[in-house]
Amino acid sequence: MVDLRPLLAATEPVWRANLARLFDRMHFILGEEVAAFEEELAAAWGARYAVGVGSGTAALELSIRAVGLGESGRDVLLPALTSPFTAQAVLAAGCRPRFADVDADTLLLDPGDVEERIGKRTAAILPVHLYGQAAPMVELAKIARRRGLVLLQDACQAHGIASMRFSPAIAYSFYPTKNLPCLGDGGAVLTNSRAVAARLRRLRDGGRQNDQVARVRAVNSRLDEMQACYLRAFLPKLAEWNADRVRLAALYDEALTGCSGVRPVARGAESVCHLYVVRAARRDRLRQHLAKHGIASGVHYGVPLHLQPAFAGIGVKRLPVAERACREIVSLPLWPYMSDTMAEEVAKRVLEFYGG
Repeated sequence: MVDLRPLLAATEPVWRANLARLFDRMHFILGEEVAAFEEELAAAWGARYAVGVGSGTAALELSIRAVGLGESGRDVLLPALTSPFTAQAVLAAGCRPRFADVDADTLLLDPGDVEERIGKRTAAILPVHLYGQAAPMVELAKIARRRGLVLLQDACQAHGIASMRFSPAIAYSFYPTKNLPCLGDGGAVLTNSRAVAARLRRLRDGGRQNDQVARVRAVNSRLDEMQACYLRAFLPKLAEWNADRVRLAALYDEALTGCSGVRPVARGAESVCHLYVVRAARRDRLRQHLAKHGIASGVHYGVPLHLQPAFAGIGVKRLPVAERACREIVSLPLWPYMSDTMAEEVAKRVLEFYGG
């Protein structure tokens, strides 16, 4: 599904120099590389502050805590079609995930369904910018203002398109398959609030503040200095890599036009194409056919959150749009430096399966 070797080759002089400085200093936790990356990331993505953490899941959990909802037991509304880590982060923050359905075309959080599910215990809305596409933030922001709710953002799959004007905090992941990857786990929270940034820094570091005194209940989740070395090398290439993803997605669109068996998930012009996802008839048989020809594929995601055992008892029995989508969606290979020939071969095998 993803090959990181071309990305590493294209940036090798920079990350090697970063690592050399790190090993000269021998300061491996919350040192100069993380501090520099936080400044560079905030500047690149239009925020006053960036706080590096250990994973995208931690970024979500600490965002919820930093805006004052931690351990509140209040409800956070999120889409049923997303990674289970989004809901796990809500639980870890001491809140209760509540699931809403998604739009049938984009598979993003449906504002109409969100409004119907807001209750007395609802404290926040947590849209996910799924597959690199921007969630309907204008509509969701209107709902949040009207109902007095906090609006956060899960941008773990949407590097470079989430807007700070809607939220006090935006969570990102740098998992190796992301548009901006590291070589392990990593994440960050962006915010324009000095107070929120200060809380995030305490929360990621055991509640401490440059000493050995725990001031608040917190976690140990700090972005690693070595990962920051790679992230600093990769960040200047992100726009180029995103453009490469968009170009390859357009190639898939053209090659699969007229194929009756698949329908690409609708995406807007701002999409950074983290994944190329289609809705496919006989999805599992198609994946077997692709695998037979040495082509990897993925399902993001196969079981909607309200039907997963970890979130049983949430109170939602049926979300029909998300449930149907989970039976049909399949992700085709897509990464920067993937050749046109490879994408054409994937499309050819998809067409072959459906008799095209």
